[in-house]
Amino acid sequence: MFIQTEATPNPATLKFIPGRVVVDGSPVEFSSREAATRSPLAEKLFEVPGVTGVFYGSDFITVTKANGEWQQLKPAILGAIMEHYMSGAPLLADGSAQGDTDLDDEDEFFDEADAETVDMIKDLIETRVRPAVANDGGDITFRGFKDGIVYLNMKGACSGCPSSTATLQHGIQNLLKHFVPDVVEVRPM
Repeated sequence: MFIQTEATPNPATLKFIPGRVVVDGSPVEFSSREAATRSPLAEKLFEVPGVTGVFYGSDFITVTKANGEWQQLKPAILGAIMEHYMSGAPLLADGSAQGDTDLDDEDEFFDEADAETVDMIKDLIETRVRPAVANDGGDITFRGFKDGIVYLNMKGACSGCPSSTATLQHGIQNLLKHFVPDVVEVRPM
C-alpha cells in the first residue's frame, strides 16, 4: 500500500492520501482524543505525540499537530494508517458517521424569509467552495445567515489555518457577494 502525502496551506496540518475511499458521505472531524473513541484509526493517530486533530475527507485524511517536526511524526502516522487499512478494521466504530458532536444541519439558523437566498448560498458553497477546500485537506459548511452575514464552519486543515481568514474574507466572501447581492460579510463560527 502506498500513501501519498501533501502539504496544506496550514503548516500544522498534513494531508495523507491512501488511494482509496476514506469516508463515503459527509466528512468526519476529531478534534480531541475523547472524540476519537468512535474511530479505531483516529485513536491510533492521537497516540502519536503531538497530534491534535484528525479529519476524514472522501479520499484523504488530514492530521494536525501542535508541535514536533513532520519528518519525525510522519513515519508513525503513515504506519498507523497503513496498519489500519491492512487490518481490515472499520474506519468508524458501529458504522457511526460522527466525529465531534458539534453543530450539525439541525443547528442552522436563518430567517424563513431568507430561504431562497440561503439556498443560493448553500448551492455555491457546495459546488464552488467545498471542492476547492477539500483539495487543501479541509471542509467548510454553512451554519447560518443573519443581517447579510453568512456564518460558516471550517474543519480539517482549514480550522486554525493562518490563511483561513484571508480565504474567507477575500475568496469566499467575494464569490458569495458577487452571486448573492444580499451577502454583506462572511464570518467563521
